[in-house]
Amino acid sequence: MLALVIRVIFVIADLTIVSTVYQDSSSSLVDTSVRSNSVIIGKCCEPNELMLDGRCTLAKEAHHATKLWKPKFTDEQGHPLAVEPEFELRIGLPRCKNNEKQWDIYHVPDTSIDLLMILPSGKLRHCIECDVVDLDKIAEVKGQDNGNNRIYYDYDFGTYCTDEIILSNDETPKFYARVCLPSNQRIMQPDYMMRRVIDPAFRAISIVCYLIVAVVYFVLPQLRNLIGNIITSMTMCLITSQCADMVRIFTEFSNHVSFLVADAITYISLLSAFFWLNILGYYIWKTFRSRNVFLRVTDGRKYCYYSIYVWCSTAGMGAMAIFAHFVLDTNKPTIDNVPYVPQETIGWLGVAVFFTPVAFTILLNLWFVITTMKSIKRLNTYGRIHHKMKYSFRMFVFLFIIMAVSWFFTLLSWMRYELIYCYIVVNLLQAVLILYVCVFGQRRVTFLLRKTCNCCSPNETSQGLDWGEEMTAINVG
Repeated sequence: MLALVIRVIFVIADLTIVSTVYQDSSSSLVDTSVRSNSVIIGKCCEPNELMLDGRCTLAKEAHHATKLWKPKFTDEQGHPLAVEPEFELRIGLPRCKNNEKQWDIYHVPDTSIDLLMILPSGKLRHCIECDVVDLDKIAEVKGQDNGNNRIYYDYDFGTYCTDEIILSNDETPKFYARVCLPSNQRIMQPDYMMRRVIDPAFRAISIVCYLIVAVVYFVLPQLRNLIGNIITSMTMCLITSQCADMVRIFTEFSNHVSFLVADAITYISLLSAFFWLNILGYYIWKTFRSRNVFLRVTDGRKYCYYSIYVWCSTAGMGAMAIFAHFVLDTNKPTIDNVPYVPQETIGWLGVAVFFTPVAFTILLNLWFVITTMKSIKRLNTYGRIHHKMKYSFRMFVFLFIIMAVSWFFTLLSWMRYELIYCYIVVNLLQAVLILYVCVFGQRRVTFLLRKTCNCCSPNETSQGLDWGEEMTAINVG
């Protein structure tokens, strides 16, 4: 009996749930039918927000009336409608295509040459250089071209958003719209070719050159000493800098990447590369200055100490630069020519914090070069270690000159727009020259590569090797 009562209760509960679901589904169908008759209007900010200097802000915080913004519909002649259609607001910025960019339009009554109207169909009409007298002519022209300059432009839902905006220099509320405009860049323009085609290709070649240097000094056991580890670490930092800098070239993918993060990675990697170059100069300078080259500290322990110095210095300067950008910098640049929301990039104050240590490392490396040359001239006899360090010093001098010149052209490209083309070429030359100096310009490295690849000529002897690789030649020969 008890089981029968429980079963009846479950059946009644199931029927109640089914009826509730049916009512909800029927009501939702009614709601969708009502929504299907309404006009969809794009709004940039939330219903209780407006735009203050380009940012969505609560109406209360903007010291503006709390009256919610609503679209004002007009006919094609610009006259207000007697009966406004039902509308539904969709919040968000327009989703532009890759070949389009976002553009801001401001409409100030009685003073603006740009007239914005919301038609009953939900389209946004932008009339350029129109006044009240010309409104009656809009319907007659009907969007025809007049010398390739149309009188008005219509934007469908999804390609625009509207809102009310207040600027700091003028507290008068304005009608604002952000629309998607086709980009005027052409693929065959010289500037587009240099920035979007040649520059990425050159950077890809540079990455390959740096990768070859890193692999050679990491794979060959004879080069896996302290100097080889420093060269490998420096080239890996340059590879990271090139990859992050390449991300900033393609601004059409702004919705998927953060240009602020890309800038930070670029500058931090470049700064760490100069710190590694400074460590190389310091190690060579210390070796020639020391009276006893047979020190108890191993190369592995030295590399650990140097790594702590490089990464701690890089992290400290990077944190200072990011702090200066977010807290102290008042003029933060943005990338506007993007299909989505304009993104913030590292300002000049942050860049200055990044590049000031680079300038000091260049001056310190110059002092290492001068003092080490004097120490070499005072040496009367050369041991095997001094003999090897002499060629390492020559490699350091070449690397110092190449990276200092490239850094100088980076600064010039920011001062003059035309010099950015020179920087693109110099950036490639830097990678090619570093590959030549570290690999193909050293007889010891090329000898080890030929022996490892088993491609040396049978008549080649071990005479004249700069680094004393006679035992290597005997072992692999």
